[in-house]
Amino acid sequence: MDINNLIIENMANPHELERMYRKEPEAFKKSFSHAWEQNPDSQVLAIWYERLHFKETVHTEKTSLFQKDFLSMGILAILAGIITRILFHFVEQEAIAPINLVFGILPLIAIYFAFNNSPKKKVLYTLASSFLISVFFLNLLPLELTDSIILAYIHLPIFLWVVVGLAFTGNDYARGSIRLAYLKFNGELCILYASMAISGMLLTALTMQLFKFVGMDISEFYFKNVVLFGAAALSIVATYLVTRNLKLAKNIAPYIAKIFSPLVMATLLVYLITVIVVGKNPFLDRDFLLSFNGILLAVLAVTIFSITESSTDKKKNISDYINFSLIVLALVIDSVALSAIVFRLSFYGITPNRLAVLGVNILIWANLIWIMLSYMRFLQNKTGPSTIQDAVTKYLPVYGLWAAFVTFTFPLIF
Repeated sequence: MDINNLIIENMANPHELERMYRKEPEAFKKSFSHAWEQNPDSQVLAIWYERLHFKETVHTEKTSLFQKDFLSMGILAILAGIITRILFHFVEQEAIAPINLVFGILPLIAIYFAFNNSPKKKVLYTLASSFLISVFFLNLLPLELTDSIILAYIHLPIFLWVVVGLAFTGNDYARGSIRLAYLKFNGELCILYASMAISGMLLTALTMQLFKFVGMDISEFYFKNVVLFGAAALSIVATYLVTRNLKLAKNIAPYIAKIFSPLVMATLLVYLITVIVVGKNPFLDRDFLLSFNGILLAVLAVTIFSITESSTDKKKNISDYINFSLIVLALVIDSVALSAIVFRLSFYGITPNRLAVLGVNILIWANLIWIMLSYMRFLQNKTGPSTIQDAVTKYLPVYGLWAAFVTFTFPLIF
């Protein structure tokens, strides 16, 4: 009997259809089109049609999306380079603060995400207003390097980083898994950008040397018009490559996390033992206290990077115990730093710097406690790894709010 008739006769017998397909897949595909034309209302044949043509449909969609994404990436990369170059010109003229250079990159990355995520109007309004208010407020500040203005310059990129995160998450900003994806994106972006930047530096060095051979020094021109433009444009290109699931960054990131976590812990333990032996006191030595806080931020960043790159498998491994040890160590460092800051506030009075450092240390201390307790429950088999990831992702807006508070209120208060 003709296979076409067999397909029609066995429309109500999925097992037989599957057997026929596996036995003669090519003959089945050729005869299926005729059977489908004769019975367009059959739900069974409709499912088989999607199964047989699924790859072609997905390929077409991916090609279309690739072209759309690639075009938007190209335009935004060029715009990022041009805007950054224009901003740098005004920075050279001392008309604006150097921190304005972030507006040549971060808003363009946010636009790229918004273009591809199609967020609701309230998300778009929040993004637009956040960037506009930031750029206007920043440039209303006097070009004086007072403590409060320096703090605003330091905290503004943190606030804008959280805003870019809103563009990344789009309408799913409340979902922890999407926030976790944003943290993973940042780690992979740093790895990819650094790899590409190293290649760019090698090209720059080669270009400089070639022109020196003919007696020309083009270093200033090359930096302003090529390096600066390329560095800004590269951020958009790297964003595009990471979001297109480039395997280089995604494959190497977990290994970097696994390698760096134990190295950081070992280095930190040696450093702390050395500090105790030497007799350094963060309560009296201001510079040492600042370096202590820098170490804390570095440990927190490595720990969060390691958590975001860890497997979602419920099985525990050595990396989990290393991460937990790092968190406990960071908590000890933060507790010492917090005590030192409170001591200095009580004895030397309130200043913008002390208040800002106190605030961020309290936030980090609370976050570390949450992560540590979540990790303890995970190691005791009481919960899965999602509770640890929640402790990281749900706290991100808190850092953004604090950064916004310091940026927009400290220059007015102090």
